[in-house]
Amino acid sequence: MTDKLNFLNIDFPKLLAKLNAQDKGEWGVLNGQQMVEHMSDSVRIANGKDKMVLQYPPEKALEYKKFALSDRDFKQNTKNSLMSETPAAIRKSSMQEAIKELENELACFKDFFETNKNATLTNPFFGDMNFEEWTHLLHKHALHHCKQFRLV
Repeated sequence: MTDKLNFLNIDFPKLLAKLNAQDKGEWGVLNGQQMVEHMSDSVRIANGKDKMVLQYPPEKALEYKKFALSDRDFKQNTKNSLMSETPAAIRKSSMQEAIKELENELACFKDFFETNKNATLTNPFFGDMNFEEWTHLLHKHALHHCKQFRLV
């Protein structure tokens, strides 16, 4: 788990710093900065700032959660039903600010679970998740986007 957390907090931001805001991925509609801001959105769910409700019946979410916690990669062009086909406008004035926002959200993620050791937070697709589960999912999500933008 420590390796995944270190990747998220140290390696991932370094990889993102190599990306230009307007770079396009191998698939999908997000540019580099939109992807970084999308990752911040995901981390805000994982750190409790953005409360979510389950989008599926609990038994379906449990099935999906097994995939989320596996070592299988997300497929290219995996659809997120909470995202529009048209990318959201960028929020930050630069890629550096977007990366800084992501780093801050990741720090809040760690802080939240250090303060609330046994907490679970609802992922809209996979149900209630604890710190270890969220860390695994965020790592998997980050790697998915690293591959999308040829960063790994």
